[in-house]
Amino acid sequence: MTVSTTTLLIQTEATPLTVNLPSTATLTQAQFYEFCQANQDLRIERSATGDVIIMPPAFSDTGNRNLKIAQQLANWADQDGSGEAFDSSTGFTLPNGAIRSPDAAWIRLVRWNALTAAQKSAFAPICPDFVIELRSASDALSMLQAKMQEYIDNGTALGLLIDRKNRAVHLYRPNGSPIILTDPVLVSADPELPGFELQMARIW
Repeated sequence: MTVSTTTLLIQTEATPLTVNLPSTATLTQAQFYEFCQANQDLRIERSATGDVIIMPPAFSDTGNRNLKIAQQLANWADQDGSGEAFDSSTGFTLPNGAIRSPDAAWIRLVRWNALTAAQKSAFAPICPDFVIELRSASDALSMLQAKMQEYIDNGTALGLLIDRKNRAVHLYRPNGSPIILTDPVLVSADPELPGFELQMARIW
């Protein structure tokens, strides 16, 4: 007899470990939230099919560069005033049911303010308008590419996948193939985020 399972993927800085749980262990939305609250030192996502993905804290150099990315985005967002910026600890519930935490994200203020206080205080049911993912040394590029396409398919207007290993930035937009920039000095987010340019020198 075949037993259906829910997959628990524990992603380390080395080789990912997959643990299959019985279907009876499938987490509801509320249980998943409680699970995340009980493991706040971990970054936890859930796929559209219900697989739980657990990632450990980032290595120091990755965390440092994540901060520099979020810092640049937050500084621009404060000056621009048309939206809100979020760091890598933020989870969003996408229209397809996945719960994802991009390394940095931005949402237009009119969309963010349309959410209730209760929605904002959980994994907000909204797909960011802009996302950034930073590839760490252990990340499979294909996995991140699939994740970026998922954001686009669920409503993201612009996504940046930063591949430090190959010093390249992949730009994702709806209705087109990704554009790959090789060793750019800066990356413009126009016209989606007018005036925002990601300075790459301290990210490489």
